[in-house]
Amino acid sequence: MINRELLSPQSIVVIGGSNNVHKPGGAIVRNIVQGGYQGTLRIVNPKEDQVQGIRVFHDARELPPTELAVLVIPAKLCPDTVELLASEKATKAFIIISAGFGEETKAGAELEQRILDTCQRYGASLIGPNCIGLLNRQHHSVFTQPIPKLNARGVDFVSGSGATAVFILESAVIKGLQFNSVWSIGNGKQIGIEDVLQYMDEHYDPEHDSPVKLLYIENISNPDKLLFHASSLIRKGCRIAAIKAGSSESGSRAASSHTGAMASSDAAVEALFRKAGIVRCYSREELTTTGCIFMVMNSSTPTPPTTPISPTPLRFAIVTHAGGPGVMLTDALSKGGMEVPKLEGKAADELKEKLLPGSSVSNPIDILATGTAPYLETAIDYCEQRFDNIDAIAVIYGTPGLNTLYEAYEVLHQKIQESKKPIFPILPSLHTAGPEVAEFLQKGHVNFSDEVTLATALSQMMKTPPPAPMEVQLYGIDIPRLNNIIHGINGNGYVKPETVRELLECAGIPMVPEKVSNHKDELISFAQQTGYPVVAKVVGPVHKSDVGGVTLNIRTPEHLSMEFERMMKIEGATGVMVQKMLKGTELFIGAKYEERFGHVVLCGLGGIFVEALKDVQSGLAPLSYGEAYSMIHSLRGYKILKGTRGQKGINEQKYAEIIVRLSTLLRFATEIKEIDINPLLADADSVTAVDARILIEK
Repeated sequence: MINRELLSPQSIVVIGGSNNVHKPGGAIVRNIVQGGYQGTLRIVNPKEDQVQGIRVFHDARELPPTELAVLVIPAKLCPDTVELLASEKATKAFIIISAGFGEETKAGAELEQRILDTCQRYGASLIGPNCIGLLNRQHHSVFTQPIPKLNARGVDFVSGSGATAVFILESAVIKGLQFNSVWSIGNGKQIGIEDVLQYMDEHYDPEHDSPVKLLYIENISNPDKLLFHASSLIRKGCRIAAIKAGSSESGSRAASSHTGAMASSDAAVEALFRKAGIVRCYSREELTTTGCIFMVMNSSTPTPPTTPISPTPLRFAIVTHAGGPGVMLTDALSKGGMEVPKLEGKAADELKEKLLPGSSVSNPIDILATGTAPYLETAIDYCEQRFDNIDAIAVIYGTPGLNTLYEAYEVLHQKIQESKKPIFPILPSLHTAGPEVAEFLQKGHVNFSDEVTLATALSQMMKTPPPAPMEVQLYGIDIPRLNNIIHGINGNGYVKPETVRELLECAGIPMVPEKVSNHKDELISFAQQTGYPVVAKVVGPVHKSDVGGVTLNIRTPEHLSMEFERMMKIEGATGVMVQKMLKGTELFIGAKYEERFGHVVLCGLGGIFVEALKDVQSGLAPLSYGEAYSMIHSLRGYKILKGTRGQKGINEQKYAEIIVRLSTLLRFATEIKEIDINPLLADADSVTAVDARILIEK
């Protein structure tokens, strides 16, 4: 629970506060005092009479009632201290900095549980233990530095790691990113990242609260809660970016299907973030850069398009006085799916006349190394007022050390305030022009010192879809028949091909005509009816290709007879499947049930390349059509699906429809733990499932 005493206490006591600011107890007192805390600050220390000018209580029993307690004492002393303060001093909020709890030993976990029980009994909030504290505009109850500049419209930052939070703050401060609050949840015994998001969601005031949330997550204990409140905040106008650490798996694990090998916990995280609309980041720099992008876009009106569903990608003008960085930014933006359109016509000719001889205006607009503040102003004005094919402006402006940049940065400051198009300042001379950059940041701006990092973060943001709708797409799904089929399956394991076909029929997924039998004459008769050429596949072994159990392009009964006899000799063979041979682009769809997350659905290029290329995208069932299209468009091989070199593309609508239908099927069949449909054959007209396997665990 999060209460008023935690966020805005009228009185704070630091248990273990000291004069040594090089230790947590002294540093917290210093930060609270220097942060201008307006309430009553008290200190408990049995060995001091005065701490940093504040009179000290030698024993917590001497304290008057105090709303918030910050504990910086050995772990073994914390449970009794919390009990005393909660029961006798009306303390309703605790921040426990101390380590040595459940993160270390079983005995420590028992101490932690005692503290939680006490807080629950007295209705008190608990942050930690094992954290750096809580920082907001009311009190700076953290022992670390740096303390960022605080602003009601700054970023809310929630971290599952105290040390990492400090490093992220370091990265943010040098960019000028301002904060509204910083939450270090530590062990998160009572209040985890999901709980902080819930509070922010349920109390969100768009007029006064920060619209930007940054998260560093080490453990998602409640995926549904995170999904619900993150997507709710985003629908209310917030933007959220997050790092999820610890998602990779060391070494390889045995898996019985392509999906089992690829649907790791990281795929589940990717799917969760996609469904919620959270921009996923992979480094501290990327997270803080994304936070800066959010702040720039929130300050611009109107807001440019921010999703891949938008018919027009974000179009940039690049104003620079150094050709190389302009070219690198152009390349990075284009690679990320944005545009740097050519500037031409009357307005471009006029601009060229107003710049120095030799300047280029085609985009990037290169005002040359000798281009001073007036030329910078002119270039920005034309991008803002005269070029209608521009949505945003990137300004790269540094110095080789020949002159100061105060005048140029004052122009940039004024234009950012006036412009309706977002302006992204890229000021690379952090050493040579350090004072000028610092003055620019003091005016409330951010700085993207590296143009490629900016473009990478922009690309990640642009390809993040909006939160998925909550409704489940039920049209065309035969749920009663599905339940009957699942109920009739005895035991666990991979189901028979005919049962696979029945299950896919429940979702209306088109399948190639096929016949399974251990009688050669039946298969030859089927092939003659359906028409040659056909494909023969062994039934029994899971990985058919690995044992030579697939033969394509069989054109005669004699060839089919020979392949039947060969395949029936393969170890584990129980029969042979014959299918009409189709042509098309090979696709893949799969799903795996992940504990706490539900079914993670994967899509990508199919056939033998699915694991070799690992070009797959994931979504969390049930999926909307928007999510399915986002997954398809995010594939590295999407150009192949779209059609290249005169080849027609696949029917994207049919592919997305099958993804959605399968995800809905899985929503009502949690007994299905793994499913592979590989390949599906797709062309401009249809998408048809050719081979599938389903693992059932009841």
